[in-house]
Amino acid sequence: MTTYDLIDEATIDAPADTVWSALVAEFRGARKWWVPANTFTTLSGAPDAVGGRVGVTVHTKGVDKGGPKLRFTARTIAVEPGRRLKVEYVEGVFRGTSTFSLDPIADGRTRISMHFDGRPHGWLKLLAKVADLGAEHSKGTLAAFVSLDRQLSAVPR
Repeated sequence: MTTYDLIDEATIDAPADTVWSALVAEFRGARKWWVPANTFTTLSGAPDAVGGRVGVTVHTKGVDKGGPKLRFTARTIAVEPGRRLKVEYVEGVFRGTSTFSLDPIADGRTRISMHFDGRPHGWLKLLAKVADLGAEHSKGTLAAFVSLDRQLSAVPR
């Protein structure tokens, strides 16, 4: 069985509380920095509260560009406001967890990391046999972090 244990991280030129707000807003559907790869829709509760559920769609060719879409549901299982958000994938093409961690560093910057510990589910298990989904996951996550940094570093502090 294919499993993934990936950690992707980046340095964001903004304080942790600003990064936290942008992360939670994205999970609420803001579509500001994770697109064109991923979009998020709150299904119930709040994404930054235990029990909140978020629908995730991975647009393999970009939003409104055709191509397969990978859909799954994340349920929040742990929150440390401004520091850590952990979700469990409970429906759709992935099972497992992701943990987003924010660590303040020098000069008002923040290290953001995503630890994805999961496995493909359903039809995606077949695709995982011929495609490097782990590499694609990291590529999309790192591109999102670059976009987040670009967006937040342009905001005057």
